[in-house]
Amino acid sequence: MTEVLLPKPGGALHRHTLDTRGWRWPPPARPATSRQVLAAAHVVACPFADNTPGAPPELDWDSTLAYRHHLWRHGLGVAEAMDTAQRGMGLDWPRAAELIRRSAKEARACGGRIAAGIGTDHLTGPATLDQVAQAYLTQLEVAAEAEVQPILMCSRALAATARGPEDYHRVYDRVLSAADRPVILHWLGPAFDPALTGYWGSEDVAEATGHFLDLIHAHASTVDGIKVSLLDAGHEIDLRRRLPDGVRCYTGDDYHYPELIAGDEHGHSDALLGILDGIAPIAAAALSQLDTGDTAGFRAQLATTVPLSSHLFATPTYHYKTGLTFLAWLTGHQSAFAMVNGAQSARSLAHLAEVLRLADQTGLLPDPDLAAHRWRLLLATAGVES
Repeated sequence: MTEVLLPKPGGALHRHTLDTRGWRWPPPARPATSRQVLAAAHVVACPFADNTPGAPPELDWDSTLAYRHHLWRHGLGVAEAMDTAQRGMGLDWPRAAELIRRSAKEARACGGRIAAGIGTDHLTGPATLDQVAQAYLTQLEVAAEAEVQPILMCSRALAATARGPEDYHRVYDRVLSAADRPVILHWLGPAFDPALTGYWGSEDVAEATGHFLDLIHAHASTVDGIKVSLLDAGHEIDLRRRLPDGVRCYTGDDYHYPELIAGDEHGHSDALLGILDGIAPIAAAALSQLDTGDTAGFRAQLATTVPLSSHLFATPTYHYKTGLTFLAWLTGHQSAFAMVNGAQSARSLAHLAEVLRLADQTGLLPDPDLAAHRWRLLLATAGVES
């Protein structure tokens, strides 16, 4: 029996017994075929580097790339250098470009699918629309050289500069015309990044959706799909039904993903999700069920992960990376609970205790003794000896 002490908000401690029934999630025999699934992967910081807020990020490259292989082994694709990798929140463009190049090389070696975030985050200060477009094109060149599918991330610089939907169209028309392969367009909502409020030219979501669809229809042959991260399942369903034929909807909804991926009589969403970074073994098992036509089994299996995901993505949502990194530490995928930009401090000890409890409840701890040992080390920093 493996017990740990877990704090509640306010400081009270209670005992929790970890599940020691054994690991139940071996890698699948083959990747899923019924859905296109990409996991937005986190990065592993070098624990001996500075990596304090504002310092240049330094990564543990071996552990970072090993984690991508973990995702590929479970049949998932990798969405590289996205917000889960702390893009724009600690991971700067020079390191992101290196990450894209290194991950692309690893993907080619093992036959794994990879796509990569392309943005404008190397811009500093106010920018013109032409400068924003050129910034996208500069990063697009890195994706082309690495032979990875581009994911056009939302641009804080464009959100600050654009005065209406025509400005968004002007920039995206230029970038999409230069892409050497079909891209994924990303709509990241303000819950993930408040600086993106009003993206596509309006703070009214319905109006912004119309502008977004106009762009997609104008470039349907260049758009593989869209990733929608607005955390509004009803909106996503309506949007995917209005897409041109052949354009995919990759759900970015970390609250409602089981039903969105399962779909309905009118269609389904594929997936590009941060939560898949943490639940890859269970997601792979569920997708195998979906491949056999067992939609009910898929939904039931994946639904077991929703309480954990809802907690990880609790307000402020953009700090979800802290919980995912903590989970990777508990499960032995990295040697230290450390993040670039000092982001390991972004969640409370009580929050992390609930991550441990929910991960255990979900069956995500391959080595409960290791998880318990590492939790006790962290608890000791709060003055609790157990």
